[in-house]
Amino acid sequence: MMEQKYLIDTQENKKFLEQNVEALFTFGHRFPSPGGGSYYLGDDGSPWTDRPRETWITCRMAHVYSIGSMLGHAGSEALVDAALKGLRGELRDTKNGGWYAGLTKDDEVLPSKQCYAHAFVILAATSALLAGREGAQELLAEALAIYDEKFWNEEEGLSCDTWNTEFTELDDYRGINANMHTVEAFLAVADTTGNEAYRVRAGRIIDRVVLWAKENNYRIPEHFTSDWQMDLEKNKEKPDDPFKPYGATPGHGIEWARLITQWATATYGMDSPKANEYISHAVKLFNQAVLDAWNADGEPGIVYTTDWEGKPVVQDRMHWTLAEAINTSAVLYRVTGNKHFADWYATFMEYLDTTVLDHTHGSWFHQLDEHNRLKETVWPGKSDIYHALQAMLIPYHKVDVSIAKAVKEQK
Repeated sequence: MMEQKYLIDTQENKKFLEQNVEALFTFGHRFPSPGGGSYYLGDDGSPWTDRPRETWITCRMAHVYSIGSMLGHAGSEALVDAALKGLRGELRDTKNGGWYAGLTKDDEVLPSKQCYAHAFVILAATSALLAGREGAQELLAEALAIYDEKFWNEEEGLSCDTWNTEFTELDDYRGINANMHTVEAFLAVADTTGNEAYRVRAGRIIDRVVLWAKENNYRIPEHFTSDWQMDLEKNKEKPDDPFKPYGATPGHGIEWARLITQWATATYGMDSPKANEYISHAVKLFNQAVLDAWNADGEPGIVYTTDWEGKPVVQDRMHWTLAEAINTSAVLYRVTGNKHFADWYATFMEYLDTTVLDHTHGSWFHQLDEHNRLKETVWPGKSDIYHALQAMLIPYHKVDVSIAKAVKEQK
């Protein structure tokens, strides 16, 4: 018999999530560097000052503490402002435009300009704007301008991936991960500013992803050439790459399912036939990912990657995949009413509590091996609290609105 605290819509589950929200906020307090860039957090939340201060992590911390500010978590405003200081200061390239990938401990620039990081700048700025933080409006305007100029391709309806630091050479690689976080960012822009052009753009990306998913049995290709031809063998020799792993990434299939549902319900309405058409694709993505990846090797957890037949390749369990599974099972339950998704939510909740939550030092273990033992080859420490925090909020907020706006609307 499953414990009440794992079951969606019970008071016990709501309390469990609320307690974890507060614990996560407290865990992340020590991220700011003197210049505002976010330190990578260690196992107990202490800053690892010898690691680079990366833009994407700084953005995530600005985003989550903007939410913290709206939820009344003490100290959140100062933490948002610290991250904004980093994004408007040390991480910003005043010569070439845009944002550095990050800075080393010796303040040397990490090379390249990443679509992934710039999408997170947009997300951070929208959340900070909702929280009423000074400088957020200007940051958002600058982030959208540079993104529109350098990363978005209006003709293709997709974003490129990586430039050199000077924005003079564009890498041939095209990736779906950066486009996924672009969808997240664009939906946040539309929700925050009312500029629906960005929701339309998100839909253009989604339409391409749905098409590719259908062509590959709802296992989404991650890697592409410069003309958007699938590169299904990419990184076969380095299958556990943290950003470009070989094969299908079930956690991304699950994450796309949630974003597709959010976009479709916001665009067409909760019960419209057109929204339901997209939700059916989301359901197939979720179901295929869970079928391939959950308990695939006799142990609970979602494997990191599979091949194109659904066979596990990298069997490690990354914390973000569980976070997205919690989010998406809840969202699909909300829009379908199907107990199938409520049951999965309970399964994921139990696994979180018994295995992935660090009840001693706080936050979630970021990487476990196939036997659910701690492993730190790809994600040592606990870099940030973005995925974990969202998983504790999304299940009880509106499915058709970005989480920061949904939190503000619900307060």
